[in-house]
Amino acid sequence: MSEPPPVVFRWDGESMVPRHPKVADREYVVGENYLLVPHNDRSQNTHNHYFAALAEAWSNLPEDLALDYPTPGHLRKRALIRAGYADERSICCASKAEALRVAAFIRPMDDYAVVTVSEAVVSVFTAKSQSKRAMGAKAFQESKEKVLDTVAAMIGVSRDQLASNAQRAA
Repeated sequence: MSEPPPVVFRWDGESMVPRHPKVADREYVVGENYLLVPHNDRSQNTHNHYFAALAEAWSNLPEDLALDYPTPGHLRKRALIRAGYADERSICCASKAEALRVAAFIRPMDDYAVVTVSEAVVSVFTAKSQSKRAMGAKAFQESKEKVLDTVAAMIGVSRDQLASNAQRAA
């Protein structure tokens, strides 16, 4: 059985009242006990800071890297992959030549994916989503820090310097 989707409740002083009672009725059983834990959405400020810092890093990429990252989105997603926030799929082929053909077929399917070939194995790495739905505040902050460390190293500065430059540019 899968987890129920998040349901927003409001404390009315006596009980938790669901914002969408029909959804709550479908997902929960009357009379059962459920563990309620607070959920802290990430702030819009940290979200905006992250994307400003990424734009700053992208605009300062060395010329030899600029072609590999045509947009700040490419930089972010590939940095997520490098930082370990990725899904990996692999396929074993009959030969290295076949693996190269499969990789060539797969590469155009996702501009952001990293496709590698090792002997007869093709691996495809795709960045995990950082949407608010996919990543809570804590996971987002951890991924944000690792991505900013990755891109800061690419341009030869610290994460703090990158953040400071992004604040000045904003």
